[in-house]
Amino acid sequence: MTDASTPRYWLMKNEPDAYSIDHALAAPGQTIAWDGVRNYQARNYMRDQMRVGDGVLYWHSSCAEPGIYGLARIAGGLRVDDSQFDPASPYYDPKSSPDRPRWLLLDVQALRKTRPILIPELREHAALQGMRVLQRGNRLSITEVAPAEWDYIQRVLLQSAT
Repeated sequence: MTDASTPRYWLMKNEPDAYSIDHALAAPGQTIAWDGVRNYQARNYMRDQMRVGDGVLYWHSSCAEPGIYGLARIAGGLRVDDSQFDPASPYYDPKSSPDRPRWLLLDVQALRKTRPILIPELREHAALQGMRVLQRGNRLSITEVAPAEWDYIQRVLLQSAT
């Protein structure tokens, strides 16, 4: 078990037409509210395990070339996601109420854009074969990244990136 002072690493998926790494880098403080999470496992990661300072692989999903497009960090701000109460929002949840909210959000700060690291390239590296994002049927918007996987991506795949 990892203690609270040891940084953890995450892969967080976002659709580039909604919040690309470029959107995040252009936001005030390079920070966006990571809202719209509607999966209990992803919500539980946010609530129970993610801590300020944890590293994030910023993943573009639901696009022609899904993959890692940037690096970010958890910046804090765990709070109720108000979009769940708004009937006009695509994230509206009629079973949620202000006195019993189901969904949370947190702030993610973009650190830098990287060269695209796409799924075929990730699959070429034996050290990354255990990554949850590469497993058949994985649809989670937030997955844990093992420290060895994070280090490998930084050291081998991003070593020449500036």
